[in-house]
Amino acid sequence: MPMPFIPGSRTEGLAYLFPGQGSQTVGMGVALSEFSTAARETWAEADSVLAMPLSRLCAEGSGADLADTVNTQPALLAVSIAAWRAATELLGQLPTPVGMAGHSMGEFSALVAAEAITFADGLRLVRERGRLMKEMGDRCPGRMAAVLGMKAQDLRVLCAQVAAETRTVVQVANDNHPTQQVISGTLQGVEEVSRQARSQGAQRVLPLAVSIAAHSPLMAPASPRWQATLNQISISPARVPVIGNTTAQPLADPEAIRTELGAQLEGGVLWRDSMCTLQGMGATAAVEFGSGSVLTGIQRKIDRKMPCFPLQNGEDLQRWQSWLRTQS
Repeated sequence: MPMPFIPGSRTEGLAYLFPGQGSQTVGMGVALSEFSTAARETWAEADSVLAMPLSRLCAEGSGADLADTVNTQPALLAVSIAAWRAATELLGQLPTPVGMAGHSMGEFSALVAAEAITFADGLRLVRERGRLMKEMGDRCPGRMAAVLGMKAQDLRVLCAQVAAETRTVVQVANDNHPTQQVISGTLQGVEEVSRQARSQGAQRVLPLAVSIAAHSPLMAPASPRWQATLNQISISPARVPVIGNTTAQPLADPEAIRTELGAQLEGGVLWRDSMCTLQGMGATAAVEFGSGSVLTGIQRKIDRKMPCFPLQNGEDLQRWQSWLRTQS
């Protein structure tokens, strides 16, 4: 389904954002499907591509099944593209953004929206990504924790010190905003960094409900198989620059995109820097396509003055449509 943009519109200051794992919730996508034919068709396509009732799992499945990363990742991609297509259906054309960014797995949603990869390939990729990550979690148990109120550079130094002293793995996986980072690594590494972070002034350390050390070297054994999977898909030039998680730089070239997706399995998510890159490119407002409003909340920590529009249902879409009319 083509998703045309409006070039040269007065809303060129838009950034389009796509959430990642942690934004899922049972019932996500239902309101969009009730509002939009395009959203319903997106779920039907996802069910067909994956040969499983993904739409039913999201609408009425158990929280445990939806939280299984093998299901979570394609489900989040599907709900983001359902929101994207519903917005396109409502507006006819979408304003051309300065760029797009997706948080962790959300980078795949951004690449589908930018027409660098097809929706079908995106679903297959994140399904396999989830399978490999789950396998690594079983083989090399790890954990993740959010650290609040500590400077990112101080936390990086602490992680490096603990890793060297304990000969274990721990690093900053997500630099989300000035007062929130996420660490990832072995059980011992994350526990020790969490303990020392508290003593060094961190306001809070919150263990995340995961048993996978995403965006850390514990994912390394899966890298060859992941790269082989990436090499099998066709990647086109992105119609709109997509900011890479691991570099915080705009990507459009197919091979640069392939390299980024390969590195992303182990590399950290430079979300705060990515948002600064988008603002440097001229972004003055953001739109979040998908489940929840996590990225909207993070952006308000980075820049409170930037308008943000999470799109989860028909009312959200119409609210954004009304705002767009005031800008034209």
